[in-house]
Amino acid sequence: MLLRLFLLPVLLWGTLSPAFGAEDEAERVKPEPVKFQSRDGRTELVGYLFRPPPPGRMRSLMEPFMTNQNAGKSEPGKFPGIVMLHGRGGPYSSAARDRFDENTLSQRHLMWGRFWAERGYIALLVDSFGPRGYPQGFPVHSYKDRPTEVSEQTVRPDDAYGAMDYLRGRTDVVAKRIGVQGWSNGAMTVLAALDLDRYANLASSDSGGFRAAIAMYPGCAAQSKTYYRPYSGLLLMIAGADEEVSPAICERLASDVRDRTRYLTFVKYDGAAHAFDDPGAARQAVAANKTATEDAKNRAEAYFKGWLQR
Repeated sequence: MLLRLFLLPVLLWGTLSPAFGAEDEAERVKPEPVKFQSRDGRTELVGYLFRPPPPGRMRSLMEPFMTNQNAGKSEPGKFPGIVMLHGRGGPYSSAARDRFDENTLSQRHLMWGRFWAERGYIALLVDSFGPRGYPQGFPVHSYKDRPTEVSEQTVRPDDAYGAMDYLRGRTDVVAKRIGVQGWSNGAMTVLAALDLDRYANLASSDSGGFRAAIAMYPGCAAQSKTYYRPYSGLLLMIAGADEEVSPAICERLASDVRDRTRYLTFVKYDGAAHAFDDPGAARQAVAANKTATEDAKNRAEAYFKGWLQR
């Protein structure tokens, strides 16, 4: 009987989510532009906030994900937060030209922002490139030619923590339940931002850092050259047929890190390409990418639920 009760919300979600996904675009969760400071102390960043649907809308689906039993009743309640970090292409669609705002975000970032909001999280997508003069991001295989002011090792971690500070300052976010998710270059930022040697003070302080993290198909070369350990839970998902970064280096790093700490969970998707979760028709027409996308979404949901909802 208990098993049936536990499965009921999941079954309901699986039954109703297609209808929710088929809603008119005007009814979907809309990203809200916000501004906040990077921890570098000088850069004002732009972000896009995805908030759970208002009380009463999809109520039966929202309740299993609430952290506050009063949420959605007389008070709006509080939700866990997720910082989202884009890859080398930036947060915007490749079709964006002179307009870079909430209306031109890439489909992948829209998908994930809505994915989290519809499951009871407040997600914040950070634009690290636009405020520094590179809104269109960078082309493939341009890593060695990128300016130091967008470095994922030394600069973007400050952006991630600035976003965390912003979320912690909101009255609708549970301050100690904030995670971070990154893709490609943003996933490299995640690895750098969770480095125990660099951020040991966060691991031991009451305020703490990120409670958990998800890194999707990062380049792992920088961390593979150090005695790398994450200070909190890290789900590392790589593409076995990645054409932009080396999955072999990440696999070796994962093996080493798992010998040093219990915090790492590692998944490799054989046959999947870089950016396999791009919802566009071209990427999803490849069976390995489609399978990896669905599994990654399920794993990500379960992972953050375990770390941020309990």
